[in-house]
Amino acid sequence: MPSLSLVCHPRLTAVLVWFLLLLGVAPAAIGQKNLAGADRIYSSLEELQVTGSALMIAAHPDDENTAVIAYFSRGRHVRMGYLSLNRGEGGQNLLGPEQGVLVGVIRTQELLRAREIDGGVQFFTRVIDFGFSKTAEETFSKWGRENALRDVVWVIREFQPDIIINRFSGTPNDGHGNHQASAILGKEAFHAAADPKRFPDQLKWVKPWQAKRLFWNTYSWRRVEEQLKESEPRLVLPTGEFNPVLGYSYQEIAGMSRSQHRSQTMGAPQRKGEARDFLVLLEGEPATKDPFEGIDLSWGRVKGAGRVGELLRKARDEFDFVHPSKSVPTLLAARTAMLALERTPLVERKLKEVEDTIALCAGLWLDASSTVYEIVPGETLTVNLEMVNRSTVPMVLESVVVEGVKGEPAVLTETLPLPANHREVKPLRIPLPVDFPITQPYWLKEPPRNDRYQVEPDDYSLIGQPETPSPLRARIRLKVGEGASAQEIEYRRPVQHRYVDPLYGELTRPLVVTPAVTLHLAQSSLVFPANAPKKVGLTLTAHRTKLSGQAALRLPDGWSAKPASIPFQIANAHEMATVSFEVTPPAGEQEASLQAVATVDGALYQRGMTVVSYPHIPPQTMFFPETARIVRSPIELLSHEIGYVMGAGDDIPQALEQIGAHVTLLSEADLTRGDLSRFDAIVAGVRAYNTRPDLVASHQRLLHYIEQGGTYLVQYNTTQNLGAGAASPGAGLQIGPYPLEIGRDRVSVEDAPVTILKPGHPLLNLPNKIRERDFAGWVQERGLYFPSKFDDRYETVIATHDPGEKPLADGILYARFGKGVFIYTSYSWFRQLPAGVPGAFRIFANMLSAGKTAAVKP
Repeated sequence: MPSLSLVCHPRLTAVLVWFLLLLGVAPAAIGQKNLAGADRIYSSLEELQVTGSALMIAAHPDDENTAVIAYFSRGRHVRMGYLSLNRGEGGQNLLGPEQGVLVGVIRTQELLRAREIDGGVQFFTRVIDFGFSKTAEETFSKWGRENALRDVVWVIREFQPDIIINRFSGTPNDGHGNHQASAILGKEAFHAAADPKRFPDQLKWVKPWQAKRLFWNTYSWRRVEEQLKESEPRLVLPTGEFNPVLGYSYQEIAGMSRSQHRSQTMGAPQRKGEARDFLVLLEGEPATKDPFEGIDLSWGRVKGAGRVGELLRKARDEFDFVHPSKSVPTLLAARTAMLALERTPLVERKLKEVEDTIALCAGLWLDASSTVYEIVPGETLTVNLEMVNRSTVPMVLESVVVEGVKGEPAVLTETLPLPANHREVKPLRIPLPVDFPITQPYWLKEPPRNDRYQVEPDDYSLIGQPETPSPLRARIRLKVGEGASAQEIEYRRPVQHRYVDPLYGELTRPLVVTPAVTLHLAQSSLVFPANAPKKVGLTLTAHRTKLSGQAALRLPDGWSAKPASIPFQIANAHEMATVSFEVTPPAGEQEASLQAVATVDGALYQRGMTVVSYPHIPPQTMFFPETARIVRSPIELLSHEIGYVMGAGDDIPQALEQIGAHVTLLSEADLTRGDLSRFDAIVAGVRAYNTRPDLVASHQRLLHYIEQGGTYLVQYNTTQNLGAGAASPGAGLQIGPYPLEIGRDRVSVEDAPVTILKPGHPLLNLPNKIRERDFAGWVQERGLYFPSKFDDRYETVIATHDPGEKPLADGILYARFGKGVFIYTSYSWFRQLPAGVPGAFRIFANMLSAGKTAAVKP
C-alpha cells in the first residue's frame, strides 16, 4: 500500500479555540494551554459526586447526538459513553484522497477530539463500514450478527451503563442499513449483556450487566409521530439549557463538538436559546420525569461509601477558586476512605478521578517526553521526565518506571522532593530490543476479513478501545501530603514527543517505532494497457544511519522485473534512495499483485510508512505491506492531454497516467484565464462543485471549451454545499450545458447488475468495446448521488440498480454540445480506478475520448 503524507491548513474560530482552552483541550495544531483551571477543577469536583453512567449506541462517527452527550456529561456529570459500531471507513473524505481504513483512522481521531469537547467516552466494535447499505439484512450478512453483538455486549459489560440510548429506531425509517442494525443490536445487547450464557468467555474479565432502561433518542419527532401513540411517554432533555460554569449551553457545546467531523464537512452552528431532545422508553421500568428515575446516582449506591460521599461534598462545597490546593487534604481523606471499599470497576474508576483531581488542584505537571518522535528497534531512546508541583502541597518523587519493554523496565529510583513551582527534569535512557514491535493501530495489525477487523485472539484489553496505547508508558509514583495523611499515588503518562513548532508553538505527537527502512511505490495500482514493459520506481527511506542492502520486487509467474535486485546505500536517517525496475507483463490479461522488499543485514523489510497528517488531529502513522495491484488489460485512450480540477481529493490523476494520459491539475488561474483548448478533455474531480467556487465561476468558459470540440467530464457532487462560495449556490446551479438536478439515489451493491441500454453508442464502443465483464470486480459500490432530474437532451447508455429497486439510468449522462461532449457521471470512479479495476479504466477511457468519437453515429 503506497505511503501517504498530507498536510492541510487549520480553520479554527476564536470562539472554538477559547472553549477548547476552557475545557483543557488544545487543538492539535495550536500550542496553547488551559486558561481556566479553577472552572475545570470545579467541574471535576462535581463529577466526583455522581456515580451514574449512560451509553449511546449508533453506527458511525457523526451519528451521535452531541447535544445529548454534552447534556449528560457536562451538565448531569454522569459518565457518558458513545459506542460507534464502526470507524466510518466507507465514507467520503472532503479533506484529501484517503479512502477505506485511512478514512477510519481520520474519523477515529475526529471522534476523540469531539469527545474532548462534549465530555463523552469513545468506544468502537470491530466491524467495518463497508459503504452505504439499504437494509439491516445486508449489513448483518456482511458483519455477522453474532460477531457484532459480541462486541456490543462486551462494551456494555465493561462500561456498565445505568441506561442505554439507541440513536436509531431499528426500522427502515433510519435509512442506512448500518443505522438500522445499530438499534437492533442495542435492543438485543440490552438483554444479552445480562445473560451469563451469552459470550461466557468474556466473564473472565467482566460480569454480566443489566442496564436499568433502554431508550430511543428520537432524531426527528415529527418523522416518528405516526409511529407512536399520543399516550406513549417521552422524556424531555433541556439541551438548550445554559451552563454558567462553562459559559455555554449544551447545544452550543454540541455545535463545537460536531464541527470536529471535518473530513465529513460537519461544521455545525452553536445554537442559543431553548432546545429540547426526546427519549422514548423501549425496555425497562417506566420513567415519567427523568431517565435515571429510581436510580441512585450518588455514593449511596456503593456499600460503605457514606464517608466518601461526605468528604467529596465537602471538597466541592468548600472549594476555593483562588487557592484550589486547599482542597487536596480533603481529597486525600476521601481517597483513603475509597481504598477501604470493595474494588469494583466503579470504585476503581472514581479512585482515578480523585487522583486526577488532586493533581489538578495542585497544578501538578508530569510529562514523559521523548527527544525524537520516531525510533528503530535496537536503538536507545532518551525520555525526559519533567515534574513541576505548582502548589505548596508537600510532594516527593518516589520512583518512575517506564513500561512497555520486555524484561527489566527502565527505572528511576531517586527520591526527589518537589518544592513549589520548581521544575525537575530527569533523563532516562531506554534501550529497545531488536524485536520490539513497530507502531500500528491494534485493529490494523492483521488484514481485515469479512468486513471485520481481526484482533486475534480476542484481546479484550483492546477491543472497544478507540486507539492503541503508547508503546511506552511512564508510571510516576509520588508521595503527596505530609505526616500521617501523606499518601503514595501513582500517575501514568504516555511517552510522546514534545516539540516547538515555529508557527503553532509547543505541540506533541505520538511516539512511533519504525522499521529500519520503509518502502514506497508511487502507485497502489499499476495498469499495463499493452504488452510493453513499464518502469516502476521504488523509494526507500532510511530510519537509521549507515543503511545498505538490496531492493527487489516480488512478482507472480508470468511477470518479470529487470534487474532482479538493486543495491542501495543511505548514509543518514530520513534520507531516501530511489531505484527503478523494468516490469514486463504477460501477453494475456491478468490481475495480480507485486510486493516491494528490501534486505538489510540479513533482515527482510516489506512495509511502507503511511502518515496521515491534518492540523485538527495528531499525526497518525501506520506501516502496511508495500504492495501494488498489477493489471494487464487492453485499454485504449484517444485523449492524452487531460486537465483535472481537483475537488475534495482523489487519486484519479495518478491512475490516468497509468494508461498513457498526461494530467495537469488546474488552478484557479488556469480555469478563469488559462488556455483550455490545449486539453483533449477536462475532468472535474469528486465533489468539485462542492469545493471549488472558481469552477462555478468558469461555467461559461467551460461551455465555450465544449462548444469548440472539447470533452468535459464531471464526477459526482452532493446537494450539500453545492456551489459553495459561488454567487448563486444551491440546487439551481447549472453544471452542464442543459439542466440537471443532483439527487440522493445511490447503488450501494458493488456487483449490482448493469444493463446496457444502447449497445451501439460510441461511448460503449470507442475506443474500447464495453461488455458485461467490464462491470465485474468493482469495489464497495456502483455509484452515489445520481441525478434526480435531467433534460431530455441528455442521453443515457447504461442502467443499474440495487436488489428490489428500480433501475437508475442516469449514472452516465451524455450530451453533444456544439462540436464537443459533456458527460456527468455518478459512478464511483474515484474508488474503481485507484483499485485497478480494468473495466472501469476502459469505460473511463471511452468517456475521456468522447469528443473524438462523437461523430460516430450510434
